[in-house]
Amino acid sequence: MPRLMSNAGGKQWSDLAGEEAPEDTVIQYEWRGAWVVAAHGSYDMDSIPPLADALGAAARKHPKVVLDTSGVVFADSSFLNLLILTHQAVTLRVVAPPRQLQRLFEITGADDVLEIRETVDDAVVS
Repeated sequence: MPRLMSNAGGKQWSDLAGEEAPEDTVIQYEWRGAWVVAAHGSYDMDSIPPLADALGAAARKHPKVVLDTSGVVFADSSFLNLLILTHQAVTLRVVAPPRQLQRLFEITGADDVLEIRETVDDAVVS
């Protein structure tokens, strides 16, 4: 089951003391006026609840939510459904999707709906 960690102190995955985040972790933090949720690990029907909780809470409290997907190693339709629902509720930017996610977005047409950026900084200013 993924773990939820609040506040990475404004740091991105690459800034976490050179260490990788633990497998199946969600980290949240404020960055330049946006709320960032950084997901790491695999996400399917059984493991999606902590990420869904984090995105839901973020959407209720913040006008812009940035999802850093650079640490996602696998995601299925449950993950995609969560992104679409979040996108409908709030301004959502998806950052740095790995190749598997990019392919999922392309196959389903979600890449035409979701706003995808290369970095958290790009997502915050757009």
